[in-house]
Amino acid sequence: MGKIKTIIFDFGGVLIDWNPAYVYLKEFRGDAQKMSHFLSTICAWEWNENQDAGYPLQKATEERVALYPEHERLIRMYYGKWEEMLGYEHTETVRLLERLKKQGKYTLLGLTNWSKKTFPVALKRFDFLKWFDGIVVSGEEKLIKLNHAIYQITLNRYKLKAEETVFIDDKLENVTAAEELNIHGIHHKNAHDLEREFIKIGVFE
Repeated sequence: MGKIKTIIFDFGGVLIDWNPAYVYLKEFRGDAQKMSHFLSTICAWEWNENQDAGYPLQKATEERVALYPEHERLIRMYYGKWEEMLGYEHTETVRLLERLKKQGKYTLLGLTNWSKKTFPVALKRFDFLKWFDGIVVSGEEKLIKLNHAIYQITLNRYKLKAEETVFIDDKLENVTAAEELNIHGIHHKNAHDLEREFIKIGVFE
């Protein structure tokens, strides 16, 4: 690993809490099992990822309603009440980001799987997103992590050298994909471990 010059953050699960349960648990009257079944079969994670890769939200919704008309009301809630699924910021991780920003030694970038249409909602809500020197959004690129191409787009756009770049993500498979391009990966579990990793690689003294 070369001297670190750039640090790239994933957002959801690292800096921002997002969870469909904030909307759906009350719709299922607190029945977590029924909610989980709905979110793993009808509006599954893989379906949502398709929209993160640039598929139109409205079209995706109508197609899903056509497949499961008996669940129309709940399906339309997924993007209709999407803003309510945005929770809080992960305060301790945001504090680490703030320390990096105050140091002024590193280029700070975001690389997130997020729909082009819903990402502006997060930009408006979370002021710390303005601290980044650039953000690559999967929905705008029509590519998602762990596709190597989206990492390469990030490296090329900001003229980065992989060996001088750190990438942080809460999904191990996304970290592994970055490492396959010689980017130094950090699998995010909590802010305490992330701080220790920053110390270990020389980002923090």
